[in-house]
Amino acid sequence: MRADLHTHTTASDGTLSPRMLVRAAKKLGLKAVAVTDHDTVDGLEEAWEEGKELGIEVIPGIELSTYYNRDEVHILGYFIDWKNAHLQEVLTGLARERLERAEKMVEKLAKLNVRLDLEEVQAIAGSGVVGRPHVARALLRAGYARSLEEAFSKYLVSGAPAYVPRKKLTPFQAIDLLRRLGGIPVLAHPGLLKDDRIVCDLVKQGL
Repeated sequence: MRADLHTHTTASDGTLSPRMLVRAAKKLGLKAVAVTDHDTVDGLEEAWEEGKELGIEVIPGIELSTYYNRDEVHILGYFIDWKNAHLQEVLTGLARERLERAEKMVEKLAKLNVRLDLEEVQAIAGSGVVGRPHVARALLRAGYARSLEEAFSKYLVSGAPAYVPRKKLTPFQAIDLLRRLGGIPVLAHPGLLKDDRIVCDLVKQGL
């Protein structure tokens, strides 16, 4: 049995709609796919329905962005109750903060004579949650970068002139939230951790 347990759709920073993602997974011969968009569950209903239609298991999930000692730690949650009212309230707050962050990045870029419209960034995001990848794509479209990698390294990574830190959950709060939703919390891309001593503490919390 082959599965992909970490995917993104246009509900966050992916390039395929939830329906097209499930179709692509089916075409690749996968038996299951976890839809784990950044800080949103908006794509799950469509993916779930398409999975039932095509006979492929769609695992309802999410990828929560958190901070630990100023470093980013992403926590995946699998088999979550994505219609939970408390989760919706948390995610609404995160979406609002993401938009405010994008606005601040655009303002910082303007001071560098890099002119972007916030509306253009939002148009790239479409119905998805606005994030740094959408600002990076706007920079690429406007000719301020030759690649997404350059857009990030030149303007948007931590320490770069247009970087804006986020108000995020801690990984411990994320794990507690996911467990309350009946989910399974998992550490995303652990190879990117700057200090892996946190792993033991996360496991004690229920990772």
